[in-house]
Amino acid sequence: MKIGFIGLGKLGLPCAEVIAKKGHSVLGYDIDTVHSDYVIVEDTIQDAVKDRDIVFVAVPTPHDPAYDGRAPTAHLEPKDFSYDIVHSVLKEANKHMNKGQLLVLISTVLPGTVRREFIQHITNTRFVYNPYLIAMGTVAWDMVNPDIVMIGTDDGSATGDAIELVRFYHTIMENNPKYEIGTWDECECIKVFYNTFISTKIGLVNMMQDVAERQGNINVDKVTDALSNATKRITSSAYMKAGMGDGGACHPRDNIALRYMAKKLDLGYDIFDAIMNAREVQAQNIATKLCEIAKEKELPILINGVAYKPGVPYVDGSYALLVSQYCYEYGYNPMKIDPLVYGPDKGPYRAVVLLAHPEMYIDVTDDSVVVDPWREHTSDTYEVVHYGNTRESS
Repeated sequence: MKIGFIGLGKLGLPCAEVIAKKGHSVLGYDIDTVHSDYVIVEDTIQDAVKDRDIVFVAVPTPHDPAYDGRAPTAHLEPKDFSYDIVHSVLKEANKHMNKGQLLVLISTVLPGTVRREFIQHITNTRFVYNPYLIAMGTVAWDMVNPDIVMIGTDDGSATGDAIELVRFYHTIMENNPKYEIGTWDECECIKVFYNTFISTKIGLVNMMQDVAERQGNINVDKVTDALSNATKRITSSAYMKAGMGDGGACHPRDNIALRYMAKKLDLGYDIFDAIMNAREVQAQNIATKLCEIAKEKELPILINGVAYKPGVPYVDGSYALLVSQYCYEYGYNPMKIDPLVYGPDKGPYRAVVLLAHPEMYIDVTDDSVVVDPWREHTSDTYEVVHYGNTRESS
């Protein structure tokens, strides 16, 4: 098929390239200069949509930078995403498309946004809402091996537009996913609640970690492993490892945006506020532990890994940076080491080290202390504290 892709950023380019690798002709457009060996990058939206069967829109719906999640946000007034870029792109694409083409929006938005703000722009072509469930670092793989595929239509019926998109995905998918066809509003809900469900699981297992630290005689892994095996009512073992909190460009900001939705819809409660507050208190608890050890040992604090997860250079919503913020409040200015963010730096260092990523990137002196919230690191030369395991012997 002839495919267009508007938005060739961290999400759009890997997706466009994997479609091209599957044998489709792909034209793309981005406001920034982009180079690709697989996608023909055009200079205008008009050129990128011309004669295309399906045109995907993968542009950002950014939040206020203060709401990123790498610093405390629970005290801030809830805000929706910004939709200015989507408005502009949909208007321009619609101008140059016709009823023989299908325009597909994959950007994350709050429930009701397509119907309230976007559909008015779609007068010349056909439209489907189709948000993706992807993670940075594995975008291309996630696209063709999705958990589910959401396809939103006006009334939620399996229209010709929806079926056309399903048939297209049959040509690129590698895992035979389930297709969930619903209204625009339902698919908007599925996407943001999928993300916040993960945030909730992480917040819950990290609460168990806090209980282990406060109560004593508990290895949190014993608790989470047991619950992970309870598959009749607990859906899966994914995200059931206590450790660092939720991060990234999607999950924290989606919870913050859902706080805005809860207020706007006057639900009378805000579970998303509780999720974000728990995330921050849990980070503060880790910072307290680091600072207590640093004071006792008279050592500085070092953060091993600041990207929001290992293997990527992105610090969007970094939980390690959130922990660092609380260390600042206690009078410490942690050193930060991450080879993909700052470049290689082995040390050696003499410090209290937070093993924010399970892999140890540095060398440390024998009188250092490593605090490991994953409870996997061991050493015969320096002290290792398995945060979340307070059994007298394990």
